[in-house]
Amino acid sequence: MDQAKLQRLVDNRNQALACGGEAAVEKHHAKGCYTCRERINMLLDEGSFEEVNMFLTHRCHDFGMEKKIFLGDGVACGSGTIDGRLVYVFAQDSTVIGGSLSETMAQKMCNIMDQAMKMGAPIIGLNDSGGARVQEGACALAGYGEVFERNILASGVVPQISVIFGPCAGGAVYSPALTDFIMMTEQNSYMFITGPKIVKSVTNEDVTVEQLGGAKIHATKSGVTHFVASTEEEALATVRRLVSFIPQNNMEETPLVECTDDPMRMEDGLNDILPDDPNKPYNMKDIINLIVDNGDFLEVHKDYAKNIICGFARFNGRSTGIIANQPGWLAGVLDCDASRKAARFVRFCDAFNIQILTLVDVPGFLCGTGQEYAGIIDHGAKLMFAYGEATVPKVTVTIRKSYGGSHLVMSCKQLRGDMCYAWPNAEIAVMGASGAVALLQGKAIKAIEDPEEKKKFIAEKEEEYKHLFSSPYQAANRGYIDDVIEPRTTRARIINAFEKLQTKRLANPAKKHSNIPL
Repeated sequence: MDQAKLQRLVDNRNQALACGGEAAVEKHHAKGCYTCRERINMLLDEGSFEEVNMFLTHRCHDFGMEKKIFLGDGVACGSGTIDGRLVYVFAQDSTVIGGSLSETMAQKMCNIMDQAMKMGAPIIGLNDSGGARVQEGACALAGYGEVFERNILASGVVPQISVIFGPCAGGAVYSPALTDFIMMTEQNSYMFITGPKIVKSVTNEDVTVEQLGGAKIHATKSGVTHFVASTEEEALATVRRLVSFIPQNNMEETPLVECTDDPMRMEDGLNDILPDDPNKPYNMKDIINLIVDNGDFLEVHKDYAKNIICGFARFNGRSTGIIANQPGWLAGVLDCDASRKAARFVRFCDAFNIQILTLVDVPGFLCGTGQEYAGIIDHGAKLMFAYGEATVPKVTVTIRKSYGGSHLVMSCKQLRGDMCYAWPNAEIAVMGASGAVALLQGKAIKAIEDPEEKKKFIAEKEEEYKHLFSSPYQAANRGYIDDVIEPRTTRARIINAFEKLQTKRLANPAKKHSNIPL
């Protein structure tokens, strides 16, 4: 072997690994940030990363770009493993021309995405880019278009996860938005279509970067990001944890891990967990933590639309998507944001063969002009559509309330819920007893003049309504509830149901695609 040629290879490789140069890397580290390859090495199993296209460079010769040549051109791409399972990764390098996207950079990213599709493995994008490279004009825009098209084609085929470690503005935001999950960090991470200066010039609105597109804003108000981490290390550890719950692609079953928690475990505390007053709030997460394997629950969209809970857990070692109303926040009502949040999560689970558990305690849809003008009809229909379309195993447990239209959209029997259980104190009806009595007995109530008599009459009628229409037995009598169960047995009953449903076969009618009410 010619030693000179070998040395040239070593020198070129070292040059590529140097990113934007020592000064640029030091400046990057000074902001508390890691370089692209440092992030990749933290994400993947030790020593598993195999980089490709390390020596590609841009082809631009305008605006002095011929003097700014960096091997790899601002993105590190390749494959590796997470807990021994194959994943494909690209990590943008903001030390190279601000991480701006060039035609060549897009080519590298598209190559990795194509490989992931062929091999049936997740795509993880670590974003840290100033947007399109202005010096390349339409070529940079075309590069974004190529990336977006691959995001779209990969949707529902392989899981796609985006992590935002720095700026993500303009056209750059759309690739993460097209993926399944977005992770942001509290420091240095932001996403927006136009920055504060343009906002000021167009709308005369003074706004900071953080107020416009920081992690907190997207976690609480817009719902754009699904996870927020305080550090880059935490972000990458969360991605590893998320990957452990999901299959490699849409043709595989979910990961099955050894269960160290007794599947038949009785949880006596569940028999007394609900308040005596049916209108008093409680924390649904307490129930979730008691029934899942080892209390391990990864919540998605934790700070957005808190009136509904979505996340991943395991039952007898098998990955499960959980959707649950949260009585501790807005009484667990369904509004526009909660409906949209849950619908998207249901569709992800269904796309990737993840069984779904629904825990119901919902008093209805949130009323008022604000919700109606915001399109709650369409948003509620999204959730109904998602559940009705889903073909994965679906188990529903009604914990307390399940009224009216909100009962229907929460994975009821008529939307092909496979096994529907209810706790003994569950109320399944068109509406609550007080509202029903006011509607049905309005004239009789008005006719009673004595306040005490009126109060007694209303109480009697409410009790009568609860007995006749609100108890779970009326629904069970009609076959809408498969069984009324003792709360302490909930974990065992859920696991038994899911085990029986593993051979479920259900297909929707042949079609090009459905037209969900977007």
